[in-house]
Amino acid sequence: MRKAFSYGEDFLTVSKLLRIATGKLKAELSKDTIQKIKQSQSSVQKIVDTGKTVYGINTGFGKLCTSIISASQTKELQRNLLLSHSVGIGNPIPLKIAKLMLILKVHALAKGYSGISLGTIERIIWHIENDIIPLVPEKGSLGASGDLAPLSHLFLPLIGLGEAWYDGKFTAADTILASHNIKPLDLGAKEGLALINGTQFMAAHGAEILERSQNCLDSADIIGAMSLEGMLGSTQPFDKELHSLRPYDGNQYVAYRLTKLLEGSEMVSSHKDCNRVQDPYSFRCMPQVHGASRNAWLHFKNILETEINSVTDNPIIFSSEKTISGGHFHGQPIALPLDYMGLAMSEMGNISDRRTYFLLDGEVDGLPVLLMKDTGINSGFMIPQYASAALVSENKSKCFPASADSIPTSLGQEDHVSMGAISARKTLEIINNVEDILSIELLCAAQAFDFRKPLKSGKILDACHELVREKVDHADHDRFFADDIKVCQQLIKTFKLKETADTIARKEKIDIAGTFKDLFSY
Repeated sequence: MRKAFSYGEDFLTVSKLLRIATGKLKAELSKDTIQKIKQSQSSVQKIVDTGKTVYGINTGFGKLCTSIISASQTKELQRNLLLSHSVGIGNPIPLKIAKLMLILKVHALAKGYSGISLGTIERIIWHIENDIIPLVPEKGSLGASGDLAPLSHLFLPLIGLGEAWYDGKFTAADTILASHNIKPLDLGAKEGLALINGTQFMAAHGAEILERSQNCLDSADIIGAMSLEGMLGSTQPFDKELHSLRPYDGNQYVAYRLTKLLEGSEMVSSHKDCNRVQDPYSFRCMPQVHGASRNAWLHFKNILETEINSVTDNPIIFSSEKTISGGHFHGQPIALPLDYMGLAMSEMGNISDRRTYFLLDGEVDGLPVLLMKDTGINSGFMIPQYASAALVSENKSKCFPASADSIPTSLGQEDHVSMGAISARKTLEIINNVEDILSIELLCAAQAFDFRKPLKSGKILDACHELVREKVDHADHDRFFADDIKVCQQLIKTFKLKETADTIARKEKIDIAGTFKDLFSY
């Protein structure tokens, strides 16, 4: 029987996080964890009982930290905290990301340094296990003091306010609770602050970014190799000995993958003795460019794993005698690599568009101009590349790092903030565009592939080409290419292209990951 994940104790990876969210991995509170949670809450209660002044327990928040709150006002203070901080703006974030936020918050609270009650954590777990996911607006977080606004919305349903996804629509939280004969919670000392202090909005987006960017990177290697076949490009730049002289992990990994994807290709062997000296950078330098983005991905994975296993609350409750108001809520450690990932993924779209352009220019024997034989009356694949170029330009405009900015808030108490939540949202927008850019290259690469028949490629690339052709026919004349692009988008966005390559690799015993398998997995 598969062991359940223990909140607050086990090391959480992004893979485990996603499996918990989809119900593929059970997560629970162990007896030891429950004891830690109760002990931490007991420490908070001792502070309340003794009247010792501790930030967030019996004081106001932010600039109001010098305002002393009486024991009788504790519950009202925590309730007002959620109400006053629920100022999110914009569309709801995807339910998947909101659910990841819930899971990440439980994992952080279960470490036993937040003073929150067991009952409150169990209520959050109830939301997770029943897929009753709160509505969280996309905008309003500064990334310090934590993700205050989105986390406040996330936990409004605990006190019977806000909305949550239930029975196929967003429904008032009090209605949902009433239908289950559940009463809203009365939050105790420190609980409201523990709920809304943290980086779970940024980190949940980070998990989505890690998953989808890896899919883009894997897809880009496949599609780039297909484009290279269409161009009758050289495999020499992917030589293992060559890359041992500049041994970045990402570069070596991409060179290895491209070599395996192109292994046994009749298209490669067909031009072994040609007179072409070298290919354009967008083909020849795939290991260096794709590899640099892989290196960024690896750095981000390491940062994110540290973040999702950290306590990002404030103040931290070590005991009733030792509480520290620090800055673990500050998003800077994750904001910088989030911006870096946006740049890394933007470059994947940039180089993909360049390959698409070269497939169209008619300079390589066997490929007609605009990838269509009868041009003039037909525009061929000219305009899909226009759309690709537009998306590349849009991504460039999104690459300014949000984390380079800071606007003082809370009357100057919170004088430096990370803006990491903006970094996270912006990076996902870039990834959306990259998936679309890659879909246009895939469409064009498949068209170019056709002109090399009856020559075969390697088994993996032939299977990927066949996957496209099962959905999209070769184009001899102009047609409504938007539909074709949508099909290719789905092959990428649903991970179908990547899964096809992986399935054939397993079936044919082709190791396309090599010694890098564990390093570049999550």
